[in-house]
Amino acid sequence: MSKKKLRRSGIKIMASLILLLGSLAYIMLLAVINGSLGFVAAMGVTIFGALGVAKALGESITLSYGFIIGLAVGCGLLRGLLRYLEQYSNHYIAFRLLAVLRDKIFGALRILCPAKLESKQKGSIIAMITSDIETLEVFYAHTISPICIAFIVSIAVLLFVGFVSSWYLALVALVGYLTIGVIVPLISSGRLKESGVKYRAEFASFNAYFLDSIKGIKDIVLNHAGEERKAEVNRRSNELLKETKRMKHLSTRASSFTELLVSLFILITLTVGILLVHFDMLSVGFMIVGVVAVFSSFGPVIAVSALPGNLTQTFASGDRVLNLLAEQPAIRPIQSGKKFDYENLEVNDLSFGYEKDAPVLQNICLNAKKGEIIGIVGESGCGKSTLLKLLLRFWQKDSGRIEYNGIDIDEVDSDNLLANVTMVSQTTYLFDETIEENLRIAKPDATMKEIENACRLASIHDFIMTLPDGYQTEVGALGDNLSAGEKQRIGLARAFLSGAELILLDEPTSNVDSINEGIILKALKEQKRKKSILLVSHRESTMAIADRIYKIKDGKITEEK
Repeated sequence: MSKKKLRRSGIKIMASLILLLGSLAYIMLLAVINGSLGFVAAMGVTIFGALGVAKALGESITLSYGFIIGLAVGCGLLRGLLRYLEQYSNHYIAFRLLAVLRDKIFGALRILCPAKLESKQKGSIIAMITSDIETLEVFYAHTISPICIAFIVSIAVLLFVGFVSSWYLALVALVGYLTIGVIVPLISSGRLKESGVKYRAEFASFNAYFLDSIKGIKDIVLNHAGEERKAEVNRRSNELLKETKRMKHLSTRASSFTELLVSLFILITLTVGILLVHFDMLSVGFMIVGVVAVFSSFGPVIAVSALPGNLTQTFASGDRVLNLLAEQPAIRPIQSGKKFDYENLEVNDLSFGYEKDAPVLQNICLNAKKGEIIGIVGESGCGKSTLLKLLLRFWQKDSGRIEYNGIDIDEVDSDNLLANVTMVSQTTYLFDETIEENLRIAKPDATMKEIENACRLASIHDFIMTLPDGYQTEVGALGDNLSAGEKQRIGLARAFLSGAELILLDEPTSNVDSINEGIILKALKEQKRKKSILLVSHRESTMAIADRIYKIKDGKITEEK
């Protein structure tokens, strides 16, 4: 397996994710302030305790013992309140942004589909919407604040120790902060980066493969491929487990090393403090105050040191999400373009290829008028389905013209185009909802009478009425409760319900028997007077209802006489 690499550096990913905060930045600022004050309050408990000890040792501290104890208790209570406010702010931002990110991803998918999504694994997209987005919650809730808090608290401690105790102790603390909070995370991040990226890639791949296995379970069983599929699922699962163990191992080593360094710097601080007292450069009381302040200040930098274990996955997830948001669509919707009410279609000298210098269609010419059924035949892979997609502007044509009522498709308003032209593909996807809700996709505000009329036109109404709950019957997950012919007729009913005047049918009878084919063709023929129908099929029986037939061969089209 080739190594998966991030397109962006970790710094760029963090910067891009932070920019997504937008108007929520002020809440993040509040979280940082609360977090910083909270750590200072936590340190205040031990520092005031050290001041009490220093006072007992004879240091000139004006505060009374009672006041010192009161301040220590107050700091403890304040720490709890500030910690709550910090976490509340962080998680509020995180969950708000997760909703925003999901909305952005769905928006991006809407622009990219259907052209760009035809080649993407659906399981990988599901992993992005669920797992990757949830991984980013760690970044917003547990990464930005700790880094800012570590910086602010460390500066505050350095100044306090330097002015109250000794700048030598402050210098030791500074070296400790830089080592634990900067150098160790950079080293850990470098070691964990490859593993984190590979884990996210393996996770997405496993999701895609497993989803395909579930969707194709019937064919797997019928072809006795269960054992092979199971073995591959286990292999991919083991690969995922291996990457997980590797990450955990590297993270544990980094954590252990961090704890060792903290102990080392605590020992160095204590040693320096004792030496300062020995050489009469610092009193015992204020040495204790300085050393205790440094001892209690490593919490924020330890939190920063522990970040790489999560950040490697965060960066991989963030990179994948940002890649999708930055991806350019094959075509962009046309807004405020020209509008038409369909009467005729003219295609002249149309050429297209998915890749440069690899044409799929060349100099295609055809025409259709309202009241006609136009047949398009050709061998599998000759470009029939591609032609229908070009008529809907799912892809950008390379050259030639596609004209509706004399208006080129590149000038037509996208919403108006889809209001006039619809397509029924080879397989009709049904959502796990009722039949009525599946039909309303074509026209959400349709009346029940309109829905029933559309189903009558598609010759599916009588069948629906035989079901226990009629139009309220649940289709079932993946539509397994309906036959291929019934699904196809529901797809046709959707097309009729949409009100489109030009209906593109891509192999509408490929998955049905001769009886269902006859029902569908009868429904199409009855609609001939009101609409144009472009009918793609390799079946001669299907072409029997066509008024004119075009044949595509080697990317070129001819009209059969």
